Amino acid sequence: MKLLCDHMLGSLARWLRFMGYDTAYPEAVGDRELLMIARAEDRVLLTRDKELAARAPGAIRIRSDVLEEQVREVAASLPLRLVDPLSRCSLCNTPLVAATPEEVQDLVPEDVRAKHAEFWRCPGCGKAYWRGTHWDKMIERLNRLDLSKA
Repeated sequence: MKLLCDHMLGSLARWLRFMGYDTAYPEAVGDRELLMIARAEDRVLLTRDKELAARAPGAIRIRSDVLEEQVREVAASLPLRLVDPLSRCSLCNTPLVAATPEEVQDLVPEDVRAKHAEFWRCPGCGKAYWRGTHWDKMIERLNRLDLSKA
């Protein structure tokens, strides 16, 4: 399942990526271009725009401003679950690749490299990732969403 968030749903796009979903989040573009992207890339459009949602077959209109509620709104319409948590870059949506400490030495503080053996890097934008306390907090927050009740 591939998703497309309109420009009003940046946080939702990032968290769907954390969950492992291929989630496009283009720069601010017009409705016509969003519809073309959704169609051309076979993506489900997620939007806060009532009129746009009505014009896009299969689109999901997001009503809430609260991130957790937005995720639940998506889960109420799609079989949303943790697919492959933290496998995609939260910034650019590119799948992450394993990296050695040497490969990320200019991207990760020395003390972090000393404490961790596993790293991932985004081949798209170059961002480095590791399983620090922020990783555990994100997984905990995702698990708290309890999508089975959506």
